[in-house]
Amino acid sequence: MAEISKSYEPRDVEKKWYAAWMDAHAFAGKVVPGKEPYTIVIPPPNVTGVLTIGHVLNNTLQDILIRRARLEGRSTLWLPGTDHAGIATQAVVERELRKTKQHRRDLGREKFLEKVREWRNEKGGIILEQLRRLGASCDWDRTQFTMDPHYNRAVLTVFVDLFRKGNIYRGKRMVNWCPATQTALSDEEVIMKPVNGIMYRVRYERVDAPGQYVEVKTTRPETIPGDVAIAVHPEDPRYQDWVGRKVRRPLGPAAEIPILADAAVDREFGTGALKITPAHDKADFDIGQRHQLPSIDVLAANGVLNESAGPELAGLERFAGRKRAAELLRQSGALVAEEPYANNVGYSERADVPIEPRLTWQWWLRYPRVEEAKEAVRDGHIKFHPERWSKVYLHWLENIQDWCISRQLWWGHRIPVWYRKGIDREQLGEADLRDPAKVHVSLDGPPDPENWVQEDDVLDTWASSWLWPFATLGWPDREAERKAGLDYFYPTTTLVTGPDIIFFWVARMIMAGLEFMGSPEARATAGNSAAKGRLTPAEIQARIPFRHVYFTGIIRDAQGRKMSKSLGNSPDPLELIDRYGADGLRFGIVSIAPQGQDIRFQEDRIESGKNFCNKLWNACRFRQMSGPAGDNSSLEAIVDRLDVRQFDADDHAILDRMLATTREVNRCFYEFEFSAAVQALYGFFWNDFCDWYVEVSKAKLEDPAARTNCLAIQDLVLRQTLLLLHPFIPFITEELWHQLGYGTEGRFIEDARLQNASQIATASLSHGLALDRAAVAAVEQLKGFVSRARALKADHNLASRRDVTLFVTAADGEWNAISANLARLTRLTGAKEISRRDQVEGAPATVTPLGTVYLDLASTVDAGAERARLAKELEQLTRHIAATEARLANKAFTDKAPAAVIDGARAQLAGQQAKRVELERLLKALQ
Repeated sequence: MAEISKSYEPRDVEKKWYAAWMDAHAFAGKVVPGKEPYTIVIPPPNVTGVLTIGHVLNNTLQDILIRRARLEGRSTLWLPGTDHAGIATQAVVERELRKTKQHRRDLGREKFLEKVREWRNEKGGIILEQLRRLGASCDWDRTQFTMDPHYNRAVLTVFVDLFRKGNIYRGKRMVNWCPATQTALSDEEVIMKPVNGIMYRVRYERVDAPGQYVEVKTTRPETIPGDVAIAVHPEDPRYQDWVGRKVRRPLGPAAEIPILADAAVDREFGTGALKITPAHDKADFDIGQRHQLPSIDVLAANGVLNESAGPELAGLERFAGRKRAAELLRQSGALVAEEPYANNVGYSERADVPIEPRLTWQWWLRYPRVEEAKEAVRDGHIKFHPERWSKVYLHWLENIQDWCISRQLWWGHRIPVWYRKGIDREQLGEADLRDPAKVHVSLDGPPDPENWVQEDDVLDTWASSWLWPFATLGWPDREAERKAGLDYFYPTTTLVTGPDIIFFWVARMIMAGLEFMGSPEARATAGNSAAKGRLTPAEIQARIPFRHVYFTGIIRDAQGRKMSKSLGNSPDPLELIDRYGADGLRFGIVSIAPQGQDIRFQEDRIESGKNFCNKLWNACRFRQMSGPAGDNSSLEAIVDRLDVRQFDADDHAILDRMLATTREVNRCFYEFEFSAAVQALYGFFWNDFCDWYVEVSKAKLEDPAARTNCLAIQDLVLRQTLLLLHPFIPFITEELWHQLGYGTEGRFIEDARLQNASQIATASLSHGLALDRAAVAAVEQLKGFVSRARALKADHNLASRRDVTLFVTAADGEWNAISANLARLTRLTGAKEISRRDQVEGAPATVTPLGTVYLDLASTVDAGAERARLAKELEQLTRHIAATEARLANKAFTDKAPAAVIDGARAQLAGQQAKRVELERLLKALQ
């Protein structure tokens, strides 16, 4: 066994063990009949992406879960892959083309797609390599890409199937349009942003009464040439004589437009009169449909005003056109007023430009299995963590709108629809789409392709990633399903994702799974679902894509801003790994990420993660230097080395704390409280083991009779600690596992089994070891004494001083406990001396489990500062007492809680009340 080096070098250890894991195929997902599976599918990062701090948190949590599952003996699969990211990827390649003064249309569709594939093969997937540096234990041999041929087949299978069922249709409707990427966007791809603009007040002259005007307010005067009417509320008394009359449009080609009444008009907004521009506003479009009004589109797809806007505006970019329109209205006298106006404007999530409402032909999807998707979450088949997100999810499903699934792009899954040559697509109705003589919808194209033209549009990226949990496991090819283990690994176990894509992805995956994941027999015919009617609870349970969804918080900077490249406030994770090690970054980021809450990034906490790793390294090195290891090959082998006759109170206490920490970490995993698990492990290892047990063990290591047993206890504690810590910090724990002799040649720490507290206790009892509860309690009192004494010194800037005397006022029983451990307590508190006093006046003090400790200061004490400190402590304690009293007064608690829990709460209250009495006495003494 090699000697543990003096200092921990993360880079060397990380390279060594990741290579070893990869060479041994340690992360391979294997179908093992009779063994419980645990499956995670990675939220596929964009193929254009690079590692961000958000990715670090998300993927660290996934790795923690999958490594913990391996330690628990489950057959695990963490399936990685990337998303083709239609808009983002096409934009990147088009940007490269522009550098050579080329456009994709210069190349043509097929050559452009070749360029995209070349770019993807050269630069795509970088993020997956970066995840390896983080320690991600994915089954990399199964890496998927949403444009792989088999995945494309799955996507098109779903389209054809849903089209034939009537869920997919083609319609000309108002969509969110991105002028930069020139494609439709779903509502979920639009981000609302506050914008400071101008509200223009414009007048329209009445045709039959020159000199009389109706005034409207608008933020978009450039769209006035598209106005086809003015609408007022039918019950607005101001316009009773205007309805049915006409006004002259004040901008663009001359036109007389009607004034009509519609109840959708808000009488309280502006003047109560609304200009109707059906081609450029969703509400206007709806009014136009009701009144059979024409639509005049004054904007081209790229956001430039077209000839319908008139010669003075045509050719201008939309925002330049807005300024010019205002000038023209001002010159004609039609512009009555301008005033600052703040409102929310929809922006394209990808291109970060204002979207335009636009009337276009698109493909739409009526969502399948909506009611069952509600039931899946409402009835607990799928559990959200935190649970509050279930309300958001259910609210969205209650108000769900059809999904615009077509995109005007070239990179993506091309829609498998062919039109007969010569057909006017603008004239195709719903019945025509079902006429095979006019439209052909299939996986393999028409039988005579020379007479057909394929649809230009591709599918929305999310219309492929919603199949991710099962398309990555071979669906819809039965042989591929068998090889991938679909029936074994599906439903997956846990999804870790951000709440910002709960609608984009989570809800849609649930509906896709419910629609397509029937029994193996039903899936034998690709695309057929197992049941045509409403699914039973048992069928829902079998079809859902995952059992748990954990929603991470958003990582923000110290000012509360979301981290982003544009703000320059996001650290480079690879630089953090270089500085603090992958384990330090993982431990630190999880420590600041409580369940479901937004996270304020603090680099000093990442540094704390590195410091913890160094502490672990040094503690294990100290153990190795303290004496030879015995048989550390298994838990039973170590327990067999324990000599119960040599146990003292500290031995009982450290094993009790080890079992308690094991139980707490188990609870944290069960409840998805990863930050709390890290804090429990940190507190146990740093405080209970290193600061206490290792320190008090030093004397025993000098005693040959006690030495062997003491080292065996350290070996037992370190073994369990490494197992508990491994999911969080895998590299250093793997290294130390082998350095301390826990591992054997060719096997890794994850080949061991993580025993829970009851299993360890059972193994110990079989060797005659039963924990002494009185001894454990006594040690806890001593630790409380040391902790409070140290805090008192620190409060007075004396933490590092070892020449301070501590006075104690205590009952005889308390002082007996102190005097029996006087040398140890003096050393651990860093005091020169600890002595008993009957009474102490005017000195800073703190209440401990073993009496009151006073600080003997050579200089005069600042009585005011000491009073303030004690008053603050008393205030906090009073709040704790009130909370405990309220808990015990709650009948729901006392009727349901176990007797031991109630007794514990009562004992806690008694202790708090006694401490309050002592604090009040100390405050009075300082008056």
